[in-house]
Amino acid sequence: MSRPLTSTELRDLADSLLQPSALTEAGLIAGCLLIAWTVVRLARGTQVKPASILFGRRIVDGVLFPVLALVLAFIARGMLPTLGVPMAVFKLAIPILTSLVVIRLTVRVLTAAFPTSRVMRAIERTVSWLAWIGVVLWVTGVLPVVMEELDGIAWKMGSARISVRNVIEGSLSAVVVLVLALWISAAIEAQLIKGAVATNLSLRKIAANLVRAALLFIGLLMAMSAAGIDLTTLSVLGGALGVGLGFGLQKIAANYVSGFVILAERSLRIGDMVKVDNFEGRITDIRTRYTVIRSLGGRESIVPNEILITQRVENSSLADPRVLITSTVSIAYGTDVRALQPKLEEAIRRVPRVLEDPAPAVQLASFGNDGMDLNMHFWIGDPENGQGSVKSEVNLAVLDVLNAENIEIPYPQRVMHMVQSPAPKETP
Repeated sequence: MSRPLTSTELRDLADSLLQPSALTEAGLIAGCLLIAWTVVRLARGTQVKPASILFGRRIVDGVLFPVLALVLAFIARGMLPTLGVPMAVFKLAIPILTSLVVIRLTVRVLTAAFPTSRVMRAIERTVSWLAWIGVVLWVTGVLPVVMEELDGIAWKMGSARISVRNVIEGSLSAVVVLVLALWISAAIEAQLIKGAVATNLSLRKIAANLVRAALLFIGLLMAMSAAGIDLTTLSVLGGALGVGLGFGLQKIAANYVSGFVILAERSLRIGDMVKVDNFEGRITDIRTRYTVIRSLGGRESIVPNEILITQRVENSSLADPRVLITSTVSIAYGTDVRALQPKLEEAIRRVPRVLEDPAPAVQLASFGNDGMDLNMHFWIGDPENGQGSVKSEVNLAVLDVLNAENIEIPYPQRVMHMVQSPAPKETP
């Protein structure tokens, strides 16, 4: 970006915008935008894809379009002296494109890294306002005056002098560095998780979390250095942070440590069917602080990782995904149970989700008050699809066999004994 304009240059700029040569500049800028849009469209392809940092949803709302347009605008601006065209429109277009690059980069990266965070939405709006205000101040020539005034507002912190200008520049540097760190970590995480299967997804997840933490830490150090903060003061900050973790933040620290332990031990993996505190579902994500469990009914439970370490967790997919299901039916006394057992087992075996190995089994469980109780045991290999549907199909298959064999399912029966009282004696 060129230097800001003075008041005299602003008047000259306004006069230049009214000249016919401004139409030539506007045409060059329109050509740069069209070329940038075409190149990004060809790079993305015609297939509609989810919103990404580079391409966005509609090409123009991604990062690649304004970056490419800005590069082409710089090239076109260098050609203006050879064409004999005075520069007027480009003095406005380049700062606007630069501001658009900053806004698109911040918004896209923060949205991808923190899709549901309200704080990130507030940061996005703040960066957008600051970027546009900075463009206006730069073009009008007011920015140097404002920065000098802000530099005059300062205070002492020990031997260091800190001004409002240092705080603003440091904050902007921190946002830029952290956004770039988040972008790089998101790209690395996507490459690590791409093509992962259930056996190594947890290890790739912990690697992605470690890479993100390391990049954010390095980015924070660079941002503090850019803001003029002496990094030797971090020793005092580290001591204060240790005290805070020991008292007020011990639960949060325990959850973070538990998250890394879970990912390292692979006792719980993404895709496992688990039951925690009477909530049963499939693990959809393991974060450093919490784990997301989604039930078959669509409800999601956010469980702190410390609970998964310190409490009892039932995992039906850890060593073997097969699950045993039992159903019970009563038949009338007098039924030939030995002849009925193979027929019921064959009917259960024909149900689509029932496994053939281990084979279904029908056992005489008990002699009830009204009939004989049979337990039907069968195995399934996909508990994540639910157990109610397959149990219903098995019960229907058993009912068809009982109806075909004319076997009665007994109703509750009671035997009543009538006791007759003796006839009253006649009085004389």
